[in-house]
Amino acid sequence: MEPEEELPKALPQPLAAALVFVAAGAVLVLEILAVRLLAPYVGLTLETTTSIIGAALAGIAMGAALGGYLADRTDTRLLVVLLLIAGGALAMLTLPIVRLLGDALQGEGDAAALFITAVALVPAAAVLSAVSPAVAHLQLHDLRVSGTVVGRLSAWATAGALIGTFGTGFVLVPLIPVSTAILLTGIVVALFGLGLAAWGGILPGRAQLGAVVGLAAVAAISLVPDSPCDTESDYHCVALEKVANETSGYELLLDNVHNSYVDLEDPTRLGYSYTRWIAESIRGSFPGREPLDAVFVGGGGFTLPRWLLATRPGSTAHVLEVDGRVVEFVEDKLGLETSEDLQVSVGDARVTALNLPDGSADLVVGDAFSGYTVPWHLTTVEWLDEVQRVLRPNGIYTLNLIDEQPMAFVEAELATLLDRFRFVAMIAVLDELGELAGGNVVVLASDRPIALPVHKGPPEAAFLRRPQIEEVAADAPVLRDDHAPVDQLLTVTY
Repeated sequence: MEPEEELPKALPQPLAAALVFVAAGAVLVLEILAVRLLAPYVGLTLETTTSIIGAALAGIAMGAALGGYLADRTDTRLLVVLLLIAGGALAMLTLPIVRLLGDALQGEGDAAALFITAVALVPAAAVLSAVSPAVAHLQLHDLRVSGTVVGRLSAWATAGALIGTFGTGFVLVPLIPVSTAILLTGIVVALFGLGLAAWGGILPGRAQLGAVVGLAAVAAISLVPDSPCDTESDYHCVALEKVANETSGYELLLDNVHNSYVDLEDPTRLGYSYTRWIAESIRGSFPGREPLDAVFVGGGGFTLPRWLLATRPGSTAHVLEVDGRVVEFVEDKLGLETSEDLQVSVGDARVTALNLPDGSADLVVGDAFSGYTVPWHLTTVEWLDEVQRVLRPNGIYTLNLIDEQPMAFVEAELATLLDRFRFVAMIAVLDELGELAGGNVVVLASDRPIALPVHKGPPEAAFLRRPQIEEVAADAPVLRDDHAPVDQLLTVTY
């Protein structure tokens, strides 16, 4: 009769709990930070988020199977050490992988998002997720308490995932750059592996030194590629570009998308065609230079609020901006000065708009959409009900939309506006067939007749009224909070 194989010595319970806690927490930290890391390259869409969640789950499933398989066939203590060191290194390598692949595949759409997340996130998630079954194998010495052991370790792993989730969203992202958070995550995980190796005498001294040198090299490689951001906010990668051949023109970029043009010396100069269309529609709807009370949904570079105050003295502009760090960036870099006439409410517009008095605005300007990101809850009839509450009886809602052919999102939003407003008009570029050409579309909605804008170019654009818009939106769905598949309707170009 062969002697029974001696089981590896169990780890102290607190140490075993700490290992699975840290490994599981690191997976969730990487998953959440990957959303921020990929946004400048592939956008912040539902498909991007879905790709990241799917990649993380695939890695977790692969790691659980792989960790259990290897634990049954190798020196489990050595396995846990190697998994932690390798997991830390792979976590750090997500930075250069995403940046290098992101630069190469920028503009390739959802397929690129799926590929980048698979390459960057699946290996790290798989290796880190293999730690829990390997530690469980170490601790299982008595089948009579196997349920207690596995359940306890599973609880600690879940606790780590929860702390990783909430800690990333509420602590790491607001306090430190994404790249720093990812590097720290990888370093912490690797240090646990090195600490376990030193405590248990699992790796010889030369191997430990080699691991330290290797991890330092990985960290250095992770720091080499430059971030496309001047700063990272809670929502965006923020950057500023000086416009070539201009002394005072700058463009604000959010997630690598040109968001706003600002002329520091001349706030009346509007660099983008859609901002000129909005300005012209305001002049056409409110002739003269009388002051207006306006609400701007989305701040960006605060181009239109500053234009309104410069062209109509005595006006008030109340900006609803979700990203407080963008406001601070624009104040610091683009000379924004808030005042009683130019107020900012930081927070989600669906929430901050609730604080606006009934019938307090002549004008509501919707400019919170970009080619990458459309907050769907600002597209629905429920949101339009809130806009109508804030508008005065003769008020105008003007909205910037961005889409490409077949323009399914624009058509759905037009159908939604038609459902709530008596008068709807649109400024858009048409192709040679007389159909919407794509790009920016400015929509005007009111319960009183809408005047023609003063000027519609360049580029030359058409002014469409309700009968024509009804034809465009004839088969489109009305967007509601209960069903607003904006990401699926939107055609994004990069």
